[in-house]
Amino acid sequence: MFESISSKIEKALHTLRGKGSITDINIAETVKEVRKALLDADVSYPIAKEFTDKVKAEALGRNVIQSIEPGQLMVKIVHEKLTELMGSQAVDINLKGQPGMPAIVLIAGLQGSGKTTFSAKLAHYLKNKKNKSVVLVAGDVYRPAAISQLQTLGQQIQVPVFTEEGNNDPVDIAKKAVKDAKLKGANVVIVDTAGRLAVDEQMMDEISRLKQSLNPQETLFVVDSMTGQDAVNTAKAFNERIDYDGVVLTKLDGDTRGGAALTIRYAVQKPIKFVGIGEKMDALDVFHPDRMASRILGMGDVVSLVERAQEQYDEEEARKIQKKLIHNEYNFEDFLSQVGQIKKMGSMKDLLGMIPGMDKLTKNVEIGDDAFVPIESMIGSMTPYERRNPSCLNGSRKQRIAAGSGRSIQEVNRFIKQFEETRRMMRTVSTKGKMPQMPKRRR
Repeated sequence: MFESISSKIEKALHTLRGKGSITDINIAETVKEVRKALLDADVSYPIAKEFTDKVKAEALGRNVIQSIEPGQLMVKIVHEKLTELMGSQAVDINLKGQPGMPAIVLIAGLQGSGKTTFSAKLAHYLKNKKNKSVVLVAGDVYRPAAISQLQTLGQQIQVPVFTEEGNNDPVDIAKKAVKDAKLKGANVVIVDTAGRLAVDEQMMDEISRLKQSLNPQETLFVVDSMTGQDAVNTAKAFNERIDYDGVVLTKLDGDTRGGAALTIRYAVQKPIKFVGIGEKMDALDVFHPDRMASRILGMGDVVSLVERAQEQYDEEEARKIQKKLIHNEYNFEDFLSQVGQIKKMGSMKDLLGMIPGMDKLTKNVEIGDDAFVPIESMIGSMTPYERRNPSCLNGSRKQRIAAGSGRSIQEVNRFIKQFEETRRMMRTVSTKGKMPQMPKRRR
C-alpha cells in the first residue's frame, strides 16, 4: 500500500542526506518535494501546505543533535507530523451499551464502499478478539443481494443475522433486531444499512432516522480509500448529517496513493478506527496513526507484525517443534503446519510491507497469496511416511512427487535442499539455546 507516496517522500528526504546542517535553503527544497508528493497522493493543497509549513517550522526550530544527521532528523519530524495528521493515536470502538441492553453499532456509507463486508469483519473481530456475542442486522432492504451476502458471511463466521422478509422499513427491522438480541443475551448489534451510488437526500434521511431511533453507541462511516479526495468529500457530507463517531477505510491494501488515509481525519476531525486490508474475514486492522506513518516512510511496522504472529502462535506446538529439532526429527508435516500459521497472519504482500526495508527489495516484484502453493503441492504429493521421514527421499520418490505436484524435478530438488538448510539452521539455534519466546497474548 501507498507505494507511490512512499517512494516520492523518500526521494524528497534523500536531498538532505550528507548535509552538515539544516538550513533555509536545503529545507525549502525538501519541503517542496514533500508537498508535491502529498499533492500527487490526492491530498488537497491547503492540507498539504499546512502540513509542510509545520514540518519546515519544526525543522528550523529544532537543534540538531551532533550524532544525528539532518536527514535522520527530518525523517523523524515528518514521521511525527504524519502521525499527528492521521490522529496521533488509535481510538477504540465504544461498546458500552445502556444497562441491560446490547451496544448498537450503526454502519453508514455509499454503495460499493464495502459496508456489508466490513459489518461481517467487525462481527468476526468482536467475536474473536473481544469475546463478544454479536448479532448482524440486514438493514439494506433495497438491494436483495445485500441481505443474502450478509447471511452468507454470517454463516461463514458463525454469527446470527437478523432479517425480516417482506418488511421494507429499516428502522422497524433494526428496532426488532435489538429487542431480539436483548432476549438472546447478545452484547453487540451491528446494523448494516443501505447505500447509494452517490449522496442523495433519501439515503441521508434514512440513515438520520436510523441513528435518531436507535441512539447507537457507535456510528461508523465506511469509505473506499481508493476513491481518494472523493472519499474525503463524501466523509464530510455524511458527517454534517449524522455526526458519526469514526471512519473505516476499506481496500487499503490496493491504495497506492494514500490521500484518504492521510487527510480524512483532518478534514472531518473524526478518528479512523479500522482499516480493511483484504477480502478475508480476518483482514481487518485497528488503525494506528504512528504505525501507518512508519509504513508510509518505508520504516515497516514490526509491532503489528509481532501482534499478528502472537495471535497465531501456539506455545505447545512450538515446544513440540523445538524438541523435534533437537532430536533431528523436524519433518515436512511440521513445516506444513508452520506454513499454515504464517498464511493465517494475512497476505504475503502486507506481511512483507511490515518488515523495514522489505518494500524496497520487493519493489516491482509480484507477490501473491499463492506463494506457498508449489510447496504445499509438493508436500501434498508425498506419502505420510515421506512427510515424516525426509531422509528417505531418493531419486524415484522425487520423480513421483514432481509428477504428482505438477512441478519439475529441479523444483523438487531445490525445495528439499532449502528445507534441509532451514532445518539445519533452526536446529543450530535450538540446540545452542532456547528458541526465542514470544510474549504471551493479552486477554
